[in-house]
Amino acid sequence: MFPHLKTQGFRWRRFAFALALAFAVTAPAGAAFADLGSAARLLPSAELVGKGRMTFLGFKVFDAELYAPQGTYSPSAPFALKLTYLRTFKGKQIAESSVKEIRRQGGVSDAQLAKWQTQMEALFPNVSPGQSITGVRTSSGKAEFYLGNQKLGTISDPAFTKKFFAIWLGNNTRDPQLRAQLVGSGS
Repeated sequence: MFPHLKTQGFRWRRFAFALALAFAVTAPAGAAFADLGSAARLLPSAELVGKGRMTFLGFKVFDAELYAPQGTYSPSAPFALKLTYLRTFKGKQIAESSVKEIRRQGGVSDAQLAKWQTQMEALFPNVSPGQSITGVRTSSGKAEFYLGNQKLGTISDPAFTKKFFAIWLGNNTRDPQLRAQLVGSGS
């Protein structure tokens, strides 16, 4: 009926295939580029460092992915931790759980924890399975949070940034196996 459309469709498929093949050939071998939404602007050369799954009493809680420039993680340099939730959580629960883990690490006053909890409760939304919150440690030591492409906000206290990300990435984490999957067992 419209033979020229079939020809154009065939040409388009060949072009799309050639384009995909060209990208695959020119992409660095083994590089896993970041899918960080709007947070990617803070880490333009971010690559996957590691990933793992958090479980609690056999329940899947979230999948975690750590990204850093050129795939090299340093706690004092910019990086992004993306948590993709596998269950429904209220933002207040996420903040309360974070405070509990920061308290467990020690070295923070109750007054400071209360301030940080208020800030997190104002930032963290309720999440459903499949939604991701990405936390970015910026070059200036701030913590910026994103839900997909939506910026949730910033907590500017470098002490918060250090303690917050140490929940998953610190030596005193509750889940050393997940930490090893994220940063590598030699870190």
